[in-house]
Amino acid sequence: MNEKYETLFKGKMSDECFAKLAAIDNDEAMEFIAHAIELCEPESVFVADDSDDDVAYIRRLAIDNKEETPLAIEGHTVHFDGYFDQARKKEVTKYLVPDGETMDSKLNQMPRDEGIKEMEELQRGAYHRRRMLVRFFCLGPTDTIFAIPCLQITDSAYVAHSEDLLYRRGYEAFKDLPAGAEFFKYRHATGEVDERMTSKNYELNRVYMDYTRNTVLSVNTQYAGNTVGLKKLSLRLAIRKADREGWLAEHMFIMRSNGPNGRKTYFCGAFPSACGKTSTAMIPGENIVGDDLAYFRVIDGQFRAANVENGIFGIITDVNAKDDPVIYELLTSPHEVIFSNVLVKDRKPYWLGMDEEIPSEGINYCGEWKEGMTGPDGRPTTPSHKNARYTVQMSDLKNADPDWDNPKGLPVSGIIYGGRDSDTSVPVREAYSWEHGICTMGAMLESETTSATIGKEGVRVWNVMSNMDFLSMSVGQYINNNLKFAADIQRPKVFGTNYFLKKDGSYLNGKRDKAVWVKWMELRAHNDVAALDAGYGLIPEYKDLKPLFKQVLDNEYSKQDYIDQFTVRIPECLAKLDRMEDVYATVNDTPQAMKDEMAAQRRRLEKLKSEKGEYISPFDLQPV
Repeated sequence: MNEKYETLFKGKMSDECFAKLAAIDNDEAMEFIAHAIELCEPESVFVADDSDDDVAYIRRLAIDNKEETPLAIEGHTVHFDGYFDQARKKEVTKYLVPDGETMDSKLNQMPRDEGIKEMEELQRGAYHRRRMLVRFFCLGPTDTIFAIPCLQITDSAYVAHSEDLLYRRGYEAFKDLPAGAEFFKYRHATGEVDERMTSKNYELNRVYMDYTRNTVLSVNTQYAGNTVGLKKLSLRLAIRKADREGWLAEHMFIMRSNGPNGRKTYFCGAFPSACGKTSTAMIPGENIVGDDLAYFRVIDGQFRAANVENGIFGIITDVNAKDDPVIYELLTSPHEVIFSNVLVKDRKPYWLGMDEEIPSEGINYCGEWKEGMTGPDGRPTTPSHKNARYTVQMSDLKNADPDWDNPKGLPVSGIIYGGRDSDTSVPVREAYSWEHGICTMGAMLESETTSATIGKEGVRVWNVMSNMDFLSMSVGQYINNNLKFAADIQRPKVFGTNYFLKKDGSYLNGKRDKAVWVKWMELRAHNDVAALDAGYGLIPEYKDLKPLFKQVLDNEYSKQDYIDQFTVRIPECLAKLDRMEDVYATVNDTPQAMKDEMAAQRRRLEKLKSEKGEYISPFDLQPV
């Protein structure tokens, strides 16, 4: 080890912690840790390895530091973020671009030197009288082609505790890291805190990605989406790494659908926040592999996906015993769970949509809360924040696929793109081809905004493959990478879903109907049932859905239900094409395949309209 680093480290940490660093022969890692010490000026430094003792120490520290509070059920704690720190803030999340380089103008960015200077000013002395935590994790299964080693530095035990639940331990991997090997780095500083131990200077919240150094820097925030570096912040870095190396990093769940005669069929799905992503991955009777991030590679001639994570950081709103029995049971039994921004009364957590009576007062993201009170911004408050979360680990889920951590990933039979759409798309449809699916389902994905991001709710926005917020390259290049990936092998079928179609202001889908749509996709993945040509994809036949509703949900499914849900709405479909053509007219490197697929879709829909009218019953469509 460099003598300068040795002197600095020994002055800030125990002999045991120093020995842990001394076992890692990596100058880049040592320089990153040393710079954090010199810049942030911690009182002491704790270095964790992969031991259970170190993981337990971090959990205790989160409680001792009052970043988390124990609840009545063993293993449960609650964390509160600041009132103005409840979601990702797009406007302060930026790429740092070096002189001489350019990024797509749609991406939020600033000059690298300017960003580094501002971040270092904000983080200078930020660890004063605090303990700096040095953590080693791994994205993807360790010791595999999927694995990306990660080094996290933070002064928040809550952040480190969250990562212990969400990611695989990676200290041993760092000990074996070859010289010059690539890894991701993160430096987070909570900043000044208030009496509740929440970040105080929210107006100085910054999240900067120094992509040329595989580094993420954040300050004046605790919300996990801004501080847990291995989550969406890493996704941005991984997308660029995948581009260089010929694989894909996607904002997708992985699940197993259990078909006839014990058949196992794996799906990946991209859904914007609050569009049913986690609840789809957690459908009763099926098996979850991961709920948020996936890496795709070709292994042994197969399209395979691996869960990047080791746990779930999920939206808790509307999780209840009826609609989400598996996750609800986990959240109400003795397992390790971190609740965030829920209501707490008598050491019990409450959240919106839990189908229980919620107290009219307690402790929540506002502090001491009473029903009817307004927040510091003058807006009405709710018992639990709409973007309240839970953090759990995969190993505690009863429905986790036993093969979820397969070092070779799992073979993928279907890709699902799902948005929030009240008036256009049917609940489920299949693409005609990989290219059609990527272009007209993935690249044309729209969704109404939700409370998971800051801003007005209910506005329909374009969100290419549910990855727009996390792209670190041009839209056209990203689409093209998807189009070309695994071109020489059999690629999965592509499906589109929409659980939010309405009629007269009421949803046409029940919350559990998604279980039926997944079963139909499982059958289609193996060509077990036929489908109807709807002009913008293939849709189910009534004769197949009726028995599936009975089998899966024990529900009767009427012909009128089918007509209401699967009517082809030509004017709305054409209006969507108009919007997308306007969008892609602003994308300088739109692939020709994208233009061709949109044009072909318009021709099919116009032909259907001329033959059958503007609103077409599925009973009037032809099978394929």
